[in-house]
Amino acid sequence: MENQKKNNPVKTFLTIVISLAVAVFFMWLAFRGLEFQKIQGYFAKANYRWVLVAAFFGILAYWFRAIRWNLLFEPLGYQISNSNSFWSISFGYLLNLTIPRSGELARATALYGVEKVPVDKSFGTIILERVVDLLCMIGFLGLTLIFKYDAILAFYKQSNFSPNSLFLILGILTVGAILFFVFRNKFRNVPVLGKIIEVIDGILAGVLSIFKLKQPIKFLFYSVMIWVCYYLAAYLVCFSLPETSNFTFADGFFIIVVGTLGMMVPASGGIGAFHFALKIGIGALFISMGKSFSEGEEVGLAYAFISHTMQLVIMAVLGFISIPILAKARNEAVKKIEIQ
Repeated sequence: MENQKKNNPVKTFLTIVISLAVAVFFMWLAFRGLEFQKIQGYFAKANYRWVLVAAFFGILAYWFRAIRWNLLFEPLGYQISNSNSFWSISFGYLLNLTIPRSGELARATALYGVEKVPVDKSFGTIILERVVDLLCMIGFLGLTLIFKYDAILAFYKQSNFSPNSLFLILGILTVGAILFFVFRNKFRNVPVLGKIIEVIDGILAGVLSIFKLKQPIKFLFYSVMIWVCYYLAAYLVCFSLPETSNFTFADGFFIIVVGTLGMMVPASGGIGAFHFALKIGIGALFISMGKSFSEGEEVGLAYAFISHTMQLVIMAVLGFISIPILAKARNEAVKKIEIQ
């Protein structure tokens, strides 16, 4: 990694402790009012063949994401190996299991080690990916509003979610960003601020690469395919439980939206938050079907454990496999530089 300061171990430790505390808190919310013995009963009768099929699409999403990421480097003048891209992404997801959102920087750092793409530029492309993923998520939310409005209304009432605080935070961040970019040229000569602005410029180069895409149709195709895989990985797990095996395609839209909201909470690997979100979400689906919310809570928590465990296994297995592969690729990259 390029001249980067070593992480403060105390800060890292506190970040991990806080993220674990958030995970424990949400896991407590998920289990509150339920008996674990009843949840175990659902595991015993689950059909795990469907989970394996869902896992296939979960892994396929990694591959599509790797290819899409490479398309963003073409305007920046870099030709990246699909394999190095795939394993860098896998390594980043593994790091997300420790410190939330640390995987983005870890992914950029890993790619620099094997492809020598500047970290700030690759990090900018990752930010751009997140923006595109947010738009895809909004698309699923739109479909859910059309087909499952009653379930969303029930979810809103059960979760007591208030969007006002979110809008306030977004407003403050937007105003701050606008002020910074208006006056940033005046700060370039200030030693510390000047360096920060250089890094931000590199990130912006990555973000703005979308306007210089050489293959925009391919980029759009892979973006759609990533989320199709996410959808199938979430929806197919429903068939593993008798209580959710009759869920429709529209119910799948609702599940992926609720699950994504849970994964956005800064808890290690989405642990706890994902479970709580699906407990409320599938409970809300049961209400929209004229069934009991309490039964939906139990089913939702069972579904969450099966689905989330599948995701954790994928992250852990691919992540640990990526370590020796990236190390080997990095050594080969160093040898090439020495020969040249």
